[in-house]
Amino acid sequence: MAVFKLIPCLVLFALFSFDVGVAHPGFGFGWGSNGPSIGRTFSSGLFPQFYQFSCPQADEIVMTVLEKAIARNPRMAASLLRLHFHDCFVQGCDASILLDDSATIRSEKNAGPNKNSIKGFEVIDEIKAKLEQVCPQIVSCADILALAARGSTILSGGPSWELPLGRRDSTTASLNGANTNIPAPNSTIQNLLTMFQRKGLNQEDLVSLSGGHTIGVARCTTFKQRLYNQNGNNQPDETLERSYYYGLRSICPPTGGDNNISPLDLASPARFDNTYFKLILWGKGLLTSDQVLLTGNVGNTVELVKAYAENESLFFKQFAKSMINMGNIQPLTGINGEIRKNCHVIN
Repeated sequence: MAVFKLIPCLVLFALFSFDVGVAHPGFGFGWGSNGPSIGRTFSSGLFPQFYQFSCPQADEIVMTVLEKAIARNPRMAASLLRLHFHDCFVQGCDASILLDDSATIRSEKNAGPNKNSIKGFEVIDEIKAKLEQVCPQIVSCADILALAARGSTILSGGPSWELPLGRRDSTTASLNGANTNIPAPNSTIQNLLTMFQRKGLNQEDLVSLSGGHTIGVARCTTFKQRLYNQNGNNQPDETLERSYYYGLRSICPPTGGDNNISPLDLASPARFDNTYFKLILWGKGLLTSDQVLLTGNVGNTVELVKAYAENESLFFKQFAKSMINMGNIQPLTGINGEIRKNCHVIN
């Protein structure tokens, strides 16, 4: 039976290495996606129809769980998008972020960028449990993260894209990698560009993926420095718009309150749109890493911020392409890695 499933998939891989913009059969919601699919030529051994025969209902199951989870807690969409990002930037898109501590694993969940802030594990677990009932040990945890990120974007009002699939799960994690490879909220523009370039991503990817901050919130600990001591002189960040600055001070006092939260996009925090870029132009980017896209004066980031602020369709199109690009970072395919039965532990 396993061989029977493998042969059609190999045939499909030969047939479906095409550009994302090309029309496609549309195998139900998700494979063909909802609305225009935009992206680039598929690579890395991944292709959208990977589960067409082995688990054709995979995306429907993912979306059903997501719809309920996001209806209960709209912030969950941003959490799941962030989970995929934090996974891909550490040894590739391999679900290493989901592994718990064990005798052989030092969990990435304990890294500085993740500890007490990364969320959504219970939703991934629910999706995995339902998939295991229908298609046991077929759909990888790494692909679940990618599907959940796309579904969360769609359900928040954002774009869709034809998602290459076929990632396998790692048998290792990297606590050190999670501490060093995930861009910090106080990053300079040069730091951001360097970290993205190391992953094969360019300026368009950096600016458009930063636009994922159109949904979600951040803790005071990630931006308090901007309010009270941005440059080591006990002064606020002068690029902050004044009324926005005073509002943030009311949420984040000089001492304590580190876990208080503020929306990354104060105008439409639960809707995926291009308001994030408009706010940056108005001096209302929440994190240093948001505002430096405009103030960093490096490369084309300023022009891209202005273009996306003016044209939401352009932003959506590039975000879709960049999510595919990010999802192609060092995936495990073929006989590499495994398909975990439980996303938290290796088999």
